[in-house]
Amino acid sequence: MSANTMLKQDSVEMPWVKNYVPGTTWDIDIPQQPLFSFLDRTVEKFPARPAIHFAGHVYDFKTVGQLVNRVARGLQLLGVKKGVKVGLFMPNSAYSVIAYYGVLKAGGTVVNFNPVYVERDLIVQADDSETDLLVTLDLPPLLEKATTLLEKTKIRKTIVCPMKQNLASTTKTLDLPDAKNKPDAFLWFCDLTSNDGKPEAVMINPLEDIAVLQYTGGTTGIPKGAMLTHHNLVANMVQIGKWYHNTNDGEDSMIAVLPLFHVFAMTVVMNMSMMKGMTLFIMPQFTVPELLELIKHQKPGYVAAVPTMYIAMANHDRIAEYDFSSIKFCLSGGAPLPADVKRVFEQRTKAKLVAEGYGLTESSPVVTCNPISPKARAGSIGLPIPGTLVEIIDLADRKTPLPIGEKGEICATGPQVMKGYYKNPAETEDVMRDGRLHTGDVGYMDEDGFVYIVDRVKDLILVGGYNVYPRHVEEVIYAHPAIEECIVAGVPDKLRGEAVHAWVKLRPGESVSAETLRVWLHDKLSPIELPKKIIIRNEPLPKTAVGKLSKRDLLIQEGIKKR
Repeated sequence: MSANTMLKQDSVEMPWVKNYVPGTTWDIDIPQQPLFSFLDRTVEKFPARPAIHFAGHVYDFKTVGQLVNRVARGLQLLGVKKGVKVGLFMPNSAYSVIAYYGVLKAGGTVVNFNPVYVERDLIVQADDSETDLLVTLDLPPLLEKATTLLEKTKIRKTIVCPMKQNLASTTKTLDLPDAKNKPDAFLWFCDLTSNDGKPEAVMINPLEDIAVLQYTGGTTGIPKGAMLTHHNLVANMVQIGKWYHNTNDGEDSMIAVLPLFHVFAMTVVMNMSMMKGMTLFIMPQFTVPELLELIKHQKPGYVAAVPTMYIAMANHDRIAEYDFSSIKFCLSGGAPLPADVKRVFEQRTKAKLVAEGYGLTESSPVVTCNPISPKARAGSIGLPIPGTLVEIIDLADRKTPLPIGEKGEICATGPQVMKGYYKNPAETEDVMRDGRLHTGDVGYMDEDGFVYIVDRVKDLILVGGYNVYPRHVEEVIYAHPAIEECIVAGVPDKLRGEAVHAWVKLRPGESVSAETLRVWLHDKLSPIELPKKIIIRNEPLPKTAVGKLSKRDLLIQEGIKKR
């Protein structure tokens, strides 16, 4: 079965459907349209509605639509057409949205670049993706890296956007650097958009044409480019929209604090907001005071964040002073949400609900989500979303579906699953077998269809031949009231093969020793699971650009793993 094939509800047993909220059905129709057509529709329906709040400026949907058309035409005049890759290299800004849809409307493929990556990693991604143009901001660190990319890769031109100015401004804020052997390689955004705003129509095949080349985070190996078609991204946007069907078009608002270059924010925050006519409050970076002030003054309807952000908010010393009543629900994704973190955040903020979802770059990304109802279950990643089949597959033969309650590899099939990895058929064949996307996560499904992650296949710790699941140990450690952050990993051990080590950061004002914590854990974990060593760190644990705790970076810092 093709990963893009729509499944039929009567072809498999799906216990999760009975726990859908009223009004949600598993069967859905995915329009065969390019992704940008949904923004066009919203612009037509809600032209005067605020679309983007950023840096003191407000842009309505009519303005956004006009700017997207000017970017699209400008890119076409620079040679962008189907198959041409345009890199977006910037933190959150209004330009993130405008450039994204402009590239797609020009017929090109978006390649999202992480702006905090070092030059070496950026060069590897630029070469692998065959990126032709780059869009960035007029921030010196970004311009320095962009210059290196111009000099050392096939990128031929970089479009520079003034960070703090109105998008319609024609002022040029600084002198742009020179790139060796590439004169006139920099172009200002205002020059790109100096055209009639009438892009040539491009015939898009939604099932085949790649909208976004989204690189995996690289936490478990060399990053790979997931080819996400227009159909993949439209499907996931529609699936999420059906899941949150109580969100009325043209009436709600969303905070964009997650980086929009990350697949979670790209789909759940940006694309869904543009589809449903939601106002997007864009934050260039996450700080607790700024986020809380935004909630206080703008009263948004929705927040999407990663668990570390909810931890930081819950531990803010003035959190009780802020009113979260405008928020219909908070969505957590990108990493497992410890049950204790959910409980503490909801208790301290009086937020109505923190619903955990789950997905991967390779699935555009959402696969499962907790229902927005009292049926939501702490510790579970929720139910398969509409049009998605989730199976638990035997870890040994990688093909046999397991019964309810048994642990195996979580696999997904649905219209949101990628076309494959760019120029990497071997890796594609390894993760896409018999139409299933193999996630690399170990988990199980209960009799009501709720899915639970036990751990990553590659993160399993083998202690004397026994499996230890780091996530389970982390969940138990998080239950201690003094713990703010925790990472558990296996460390080579001569006697047992691997030993369990835990790294923790305490909440502000808390004091507990490693030995005291180990004693507290003694009757809560088996002797095999009990950490052989607990390291208490004063500084925050390392995180990825999206804010997820990074086990890989921690092990590199500790000298346990090589970069």
